[in-house]
Amino acid sequence: MSRIIAIDYGAKRVGLAVSDPLQMIANPLETVANKDIFVYLKKYFSENEVESIVLGIPSRLDSSPTHATPQVEAFKKKLLELFPDKKIHEVDERFTSKMAAATLIAGGMKKKDRQNKENLDKVSAAIILQHFLEFR
Repeated sequence: MSRIIAIDYGAKRVGLAVSDPLQMIANPLETVANKDIFVYLKKYFSENEVESIVLGIPSRLDSSPTHATPQVEAFKKKLLELFPDKKIHEVDERFTSKMAAATLIAGGMKKKDRQNKENLDKVSAAIILQHFLEFR
């Protein structure tokens, strides 16, 4: 069975997570600089069997778009152009950063390591993916 990759898109960094081959468990994968994300994904997809992409969509509590939503929509459009064979699933990413921070604390990560935003981004992507896997 192939994997599913999740993307927590940000203006500076992109957090990535990937499922196990049975598509039951999400694992943090990597945090990549925004400018390098498409090169990274092309390489990753050429080396790994990935069936689909889960993309975190930012929204406010009332489900209205945030200032970041247009950037994510543009990113999705580019994903569709570059990877037409990958199905893209959208998932609400509200509160994932707060949940990721709490997860890092609960996991005993030192404060210095928690301040590294790269850790937060890839754990946020894992939370987005795990939510998708549980509720699909």
